[in-house]
Amino acid sequence: MTIRVLLADDQALLRSAFRVLVDSESDMEVVGEASDGAEAVRLTGEREADVVLMDIRMPGTDGLAATRLICADPALAHVRVVILTTFEVDDYVVQALRAGASGFLGKGSEPEELLNAIRLAAGGEALLSPTATKGLIARFLAQGDLGDDGRAPARGERLDALTSREREVLVQVAGGHSNDEIAERLEVSPLTVKTHVNRAMAKLGARDRAQLVVIAYESGLVRPRMD
Repeated sequence: MTIRVLLADDQALLRSAFRVLVDSESDMEVVGEASDGAEAVRLTGEREADVVLMDIRMPGTDGLAATRLICADPALAHVRVVILTTFEVDDYVVQALRAGASGFLGKGSEPEELLNAIRLAAGGEALLSPTATKGLIARFLAQGDLGDDGRAPARGERLDALTSREREVLVQVAGGHSNDEIAERLEVSPLTVKTHVNRAMAKLGARDRAQLVVIAYESGLVRPRMD
């Protein structure tokens, strides 16, 4: 099936470049362009987009607010948002992940990275650019609403519903590992890993793997690295 992509960026030149790149692929097409967040939210539904490439800093309704609106709409539950930003690690990006974004990528990334990001997001995978390390993301998450023991109480309690194997898999997911890599590490089949990931997502109410990563840090299951 063709992946339907919406471009949301206030710079027309960037949108044009992204459109040429995306439309050059046989398995995806650009179905619309938005210059601000409000337009992005409207077009996401109207054009039946699968993936939204979202800039954060836009006039009016910014990309963060737009991401939150898209991810909170039950009618758009299938839509995945990938944040495109000049600043790959900042508090806005972490807020976007919390709002439901499937990951983010720097605007200076290579074309193949961008295309791969679209495919990963459409497939429900988390996307964190190579330069955005888990430790830096965790540092911002640790500045949030964690308790004295380093856990977000509500999220910590929800982990009680996971089996020991699901927790083990969640730790690996938070480490940025793919299903194949996790399967090799735990000496099980990739299908078994996928089953555990899906069950963890269902129990924790996560849209995708990116939200699993956020939950793993916020709950204290995975500790932030400050080095």
